[in-house]
Amino acid sequence: MFPTCEEAEKILNESVPLNPGPWGNHCRLVAYCAKKIGAAAGLDENKAYVCGLLHDIGRRFGVRHLGHVSDGYTYMMSLGFDEVAKICLTHSFSSNNTDDYIGKFDTTEDELKLIQEKLKNIEFDDYDRLIQLCDSLATGESIMTIEDRMNDVKNRYGFYPESKWNKNLEIKDYFEQKIEKDIYSVIGKY
Repeated sequence: MFPTCEEAEKILNESVPLNPGPWGNHCRLVAYCAKKIGAAAGLDENKAYVCGLLHDIGRRFGVRHLGHVSDGYTYMMSLGFDEVAKICLTHSFSSNNTDDYIGKFDTTEDELKLIQEKLKNIEFDDYDRLIQLCDSLATGESIMTIEDRMNDVKNRYGFYPESKWNKNLEIKDYFEQKIEKDIYSVIGKY
């Protein structure tokens, strides 16, 4: 289950002041891209928008790296939005494990176990892949090419796993084949 667009916007708008920062606008840009690309790919554009809008909702609980994944998952499950909870869990991982995570492992043992156990049992669908793609296109300020965004992350963290880089490009190619056009033309990047 997932909330309406209006409910999702209310959740995000109430959450951003709890932990002010660029993450709220990042979520809005991811949602914009997800809606556009999702619609072109034959997905439910409202579901794509909601998933993009709430993928980082765990950030409402404070500045955390990997912890925002478990926080978002747990929060969305507490509201009964299991489909969005899944996206909160999968958006940071292009594979079904935490091996290529970029950032601090700032979780408790129980939180890390939750993430790892859930990832093992999830079969990614097009909404998971779509949000992974759109998360790799948007900063808190703008939409970038996927290569520029990955280089931005690499510059901030000092590395970017080759497997994750290649998987993100694979996901981009997957959606471009599905929509039979360049994703940037769909989101108005060019």
